Amino acid sequence: MSGYLDAASSEPLHPVARETLRSAIEAGYADPRRLHRAARQARMQLDRARETTAEALGVRPDEVSFTGSGTEAVHRGLLGLRTARRRAGDRVVHAAVEHSGVLHAARWAGPVEDVGGDGSGRVDVEGLLHAAGRPGVAVVALQSANHEVGTRQPVAEVAARLTGVPLFTDARASMGREPLPDGWSAAAGSSHHWGGPAGVGVLLVRKGVRWTSPFPPDDRVDERTTGHEDVPAVLAAAAALQAVVAERDEVAARQRRLVDRVRAAAAALPDTEVVGDPVDRLPHLVTFSCLYVDGEALVHALDARGFAVASGSACTSSTLEPSHVLAAMGALTHGNVRVGVARDTTADEVERFVAVLPEVVAGLRAEVGL
Repeated sequence: MSGYLDAASSEPLHPVARETLRSAIEAGYADPRRLHRAARQARMQLDRARETTAEALGVRPDEVSFTGSGTEAVHRGLLGLRTARRRAGDRVVHAAVEHSGVLHAARWAGPVEDVGGDGSGRVDVEGLLHAAGRPGVAVVALQSANHEVGTRQPVAEVAARLTGVPLFTDARASMGREPLPDGWSAAAGSSHHWGGPAGVGVLLVRKGVRWTSPFPPDDRVDERTTGHEDVPAVLAAAAALQAVVAERDEVAARQRRLVDRVRAAAAALPDTEVVGDPVDRLPHLVTFSCLYVDGEALVHALDARGFAVASGSACTSSTLEPSHVLAAMGALTHGNVRVGVARDTTADEVERFVAVLPEVVAGLRAEVGL
C-alpha cells in the first residue's frame, strides 16, 4: 500500500514469506505429533523453521518455541520465569514504559513495581536494579527498545548487574530488525513485526534457565507451548526473519534517513514535540506530538490524504486513557502520531508526507480557532 506508514504496528508481508506460505500450505496441515507420513513431513517443516529462526537470532534451536501470537510469547516468557521462582518471590519489576502486554501479564500475576526513566523513554538503570534487589522479586522485565518512541533500552547493562534474578525481554519492536541484546533469560518476538504472517509469536528461553509453564500443560511437540502449530505460517515467519536479517543493515540505513527526514519536518512545526532518543533508537519509527490537535482527527486527516499512521492519544484508545509510555516520559500525550516506515517505503512517499503534514496540522488547529 502506497503511503503505509504504520509498519511499527505491523510490517507488510515480506515477499519471501508470501512465497513460502504459498508453497508450504499444501504440505504443513498435518499434526506434527503423529507418526504417519504427512505428520512426519509437517514435523520436518516445523523443525526446519526452528533451526532457521535460531540461526537468524543467534540462539540454539532448543531455545526457540512458536506461539499463537507475540502477546502469548510475552505472557509465557514472563510468567514462566515468575512461576519457576515462586519460592523466591512473586513480584515483577518492570520499566514503566513497557508494552501493555507486559503490564497486563505482570499485574494479572501478582504484585508489581514499575520504574520510571528519563525524558527519552530510557529506564532508570539504578532505580531498576535497586528495585530488583529487594526481597520477593521473581523477575525483572525490560524491553529491547520502546515500541512507541523507538528508544533502545540498556538490556545488556542491566543483565550484567542483576544478581540471581532472571530478566525477561520483550523484543517484539526490534527482533529481526536488530541483533538481540545480551543477557536476557527469556525473550519474545512477533512475526508480523518483521514481515511474517500474523498469528506467529517466538518465545526464547535460554538453556539452563528455570522456566515453568504458568498455564495448563498440553501434550504437544514443544512443552513450552499449547495447541496445534500453524506449520505453514511458522515456516513463512522463519523464512521472512532469515531474509530480514540478511538485508537489515541496508534497510536500516535507508529507513534511518527517511525517519530523520520526518523528524526534521515534525520538529519544524510550531508547538510540536518530537519524542524519543534522537540517536540511540530503532531506525524505522518516530513519534511526535502536536499541541492543540486531536490525535484521532490527525490520523483521519492524514488517512484522507493517503497516509496510514498510528496515534496513541486518549481519543484513539478504547479505555480513553492517554499513552502510558508518553505519560511516563513526561511528554505530551495527546495529538501524537507514530510514523513507522516499512521495508519498501520510498523517499518519494516520505517527501509527500512531510509536504502535507504542515497543511493538515494547520487545518485542524484552524478548526478549533487557533
